Amino acid sequence: MSDPELTAPVEDYLKAVYELERTGTAAATNALAERLGVAPASVSGMVRRLADQGFVAHERYRGVRLTDAGRRAALRTLRRHRVIECYLATVLGYPWDRVHAEAERLEHAASDELIDRMAAALGDPAFDPHGAPIPTRDGDVDERRLGTLADVPLGACVRVVRVSDEDGALLRHLAALALIPGADVTLVARAPFDGPLTLQLVGAQVAVSVVAARQVLVEVT
Repeated sequence: MSDPELTAPVEDYLKAVYELERTGTAAATNALAERLGVAPASVSGMVRRLADQGFVAHERYRGVRLTDAGRRAALRTLRRHRVIECYLATVLGYPWDRVHAEAERLEHAASDELIDRMAAALGDPAFDPHGAPIPTRDGDVDERRLGTLADVPLGACVRVVRVSDEDGALLRHLAALALIPGADVTLVARAPFDGPLTLQLVGAQVAVSVVAARQVLVEVT
């Protein structure tokens, strides 16, 4: 992971393409525009630049995929972001609903040496506070596919692995329900017409909306 320094917009685009590709398909221009909060025309221009630089491959009407160089650069940025989140939460005591925004600002400025020192001070964590895997210095990362809590069959027992980190209000809500990484959950009831899910946690039953449950990734225990 020793690519040359990139601009913040380039790193943001490559990171967005990586996250969208994780769904199993190429990143569509409209999906990139929505994720980055920019106009589709701006995305088209940046994608052409990234393709010229060898970071993405773009097929018209088929979307954008990272090249090997683009993937290395995206994982380098994700490593910085997630290590910073861990450091803010563990060492500085930031609540988990605030570390994402801070890391977004800091990830482009931190050097690889600083990130490596921060990671070492934390014992080289494998996951950030929201359960997202932290790429290693060499670019290895846990990319297993996970289902969402909203899709769990009735009666199934699952463990929360990861939650979406982009909405602070959602994170505060999930924390209040104890739906955090590592929590063991059983789905005991599903209300009709996209009604709330009733979950059994250790010592308590809670209700969560389908919308929120879609932001919680789980694995069967």
